[in-house]
Amino acid sequence: MTKAIPLHLNVNGREVTRKVAPRTLLVDFLREELRLTGTHVGCDTTQCGCCTVHLDGLPVKSCTVLAVQCAGRNVTSIESLAALSADGSELHPMQQAFIDCHALQCGFCTPGMIMAAIGIAERESELDRDAVRHGLEGNICRCTGYLNIERAVLAGAAAMGCRIKES
Repeated sequence: MTKAIPLHLNVNGREVTRKVAPRTLLVDFLREELRLTGTHVGCDTTQCGCCTVHLDGLPVKSCTVLAVQCAGRNVTSIESLAALSADGSELHPMQQAFIDCHALQCGFCTPGMIMAAIGIAERESELDRDAVRHGLEGNICRCTGYLNIERAVLAGAAAMGCRIKES
């Protein structure tokens, strides 16, 4: 039997301390320990991007990161994105763009797509369709042809202050 390791990290702005098995994946820690089920498990092989979260502000696929590697670090999941107004209706600009542009169908890939898209918008000062396509290469949607996802990322990035180039 493997001995549990103490883990202390910040998740969605909240300090968290738990004991975990050394081989616990970050995605499993988020879903099973913290009940943050917006981070999805799609492939367990870093192929689909459904499990994308931000680690110290950068998008990572949480199915290939050990929870213990996050000790002392900041993890942001889809659950923390909405800057809730008094009535709880205000979404992050990227979330709103996915709704406005009809960029979701079954919704399974959506949290990972949104987390990856925010990473793209935060990294780049200007974007075009090619940059969005390149930035989302590690995220798979099994329902659509990506056109509305590209539109949503560009609209969300614009709302976040990115300059959008015509391509």
